[in-house]
Amino acid sequence: MYQTLVLRSEDRLVKVRPGSLYHTVDRLARHGLVRATGTEREGNRPERTTYAITDEGTLALGERIAEIIATPVNEYPEFPLGLGESHNLPAETVVALLRKRVGLIRADIAVYDEAIRTMRAKELPAKYWVDVRYQRAMAEADAATLEALIHDLDSGALSWDEEKTH
Repeated sequence: MYQTLVLRSEDRLVKVRPGSLYHTVDRLARHGLVRATGTEREGNRPERTTYAITDEGTLALGERIAEIIATPVNEYPEFPLGLGESHNLPAETVVALLRKRVGLIRADIAVYDEAIRTMRAKELPAKYWVDVRYQRAMAEADAATLEALIHDLDSGALSWDEEKTH
């Protein structure tokens, strides 16, 4: 399961760790949301169990997806905190760090673009990769916003040398 999730790049959406993944599957099985459908072994590899989602699992999945889509939640990402406290660093350092971050975001955008090209070439229906389109758009907005901030710092439109006011 872990290798399949990583192969499908699902680890870009959720933290995937082999140990916690198997605990999660066990918990889902205990709650009747999935059930084992068989086991098999290939060569010297460990036995592999195949699972199927139950009717209760399908219902719970639909309810959780609806909740996630409909309800905005503040997920407390670290970056806004760092940005909000960046005034504690020299402007030149902030600009250099922002440029590095924008470069990494632009690299992610290139990965999203390649993934989109691949999925289109495979004629995979778009409904299966709307998350990639969303992530690409958010990354583009992030990069553009940070590039505007860099411009404002470079041009002096945003002064970094103001005295602190109480």
